[in-house]
Amino acid sequence: MIVDSHLHLQDDVYVGPEGTPENIVALMDETGIDRAVVLRIWTSTRSSIEAAAGAAERYPDRLIPYVSAVPNFEEAVLRDVEDAVTRRAFRGIKLHAGECALHGYTVDPVLRLAEAHRVPCLIDFCGDIRAAERIAASFPEVAVIVAHLGGYLCEDETLMDGFIGLAEQHRNLYMDTSGVIRPNMIVDAVRRIGSERVLWGTDGPANDPDPAAFVRKELDKIEALGFSTEQRDNILAGTVLNLLGI
Repeated sequence: MIVDSHLHLQDDVYVGPEGTPENIVALMDETGIDRAVVLRIWTSTRSSIEAAAGAAERYPDRLIPYVSAVPNFEEAVLRDVEDAVTRRAFRGIKLHAGECALHGYTVDPVLRLAEAHRVPCLIDFCGDIRAAERIAASFPEVAVIVAHLGGYLCEDETLMDGFIGLAEQHRNLYMDTSGVIRPNMIVDAVRRIGSERVLWGTDGPANDPDPAAFVRKELDKIEALGFSTEQRDNILAGTVLNLLGI
């Protein structure tokens, strides 16, 4: 089984029509992806909920919704996030340092909500290892998924090594392989924290050169690293399915 743990719905900034639910499921069929976590960023929390809910309602056996938590002067964001993870059965929460500062006064209410309802948080720290250290220590009961091993398309192995080191200290930290261009760091993460805390995702869909080719490249990246069958199965599906209770 293969699960893409980090896939974006169409937005107004980066992801075009390739990110519609119909095109995502067609892409999954073409590339052998069984299920996918879907989320929408670069929008309001309420809009992210409606987009992900609509996608999951249309394809309930294929798409797993996350809610994006974004501060907004006009909306009761915490109420909307809680409604998503309770009444609407969203499986996780996304936070992105590009959309909001990861200071305690901004994100801690969301993390307390995640703790109360036992849902994971996928966080793009954008290289902010201090924020990751604070959050990991302050919320030991929250499963925090570190997007991109800490930095999208990061070439700084010292930074990624620091994030993996944090995961060695804090068992609530998980590592997401999407956007990682130093595959040896994925090997290092598996060696140091175990494949049961490493998740595969594409951070797609992306036209590089086309969505299907991009997915295959991300799968080939894992296949080429020489993992055991157990490790591969954890990375490609088992870890995220266990985290989400599926």
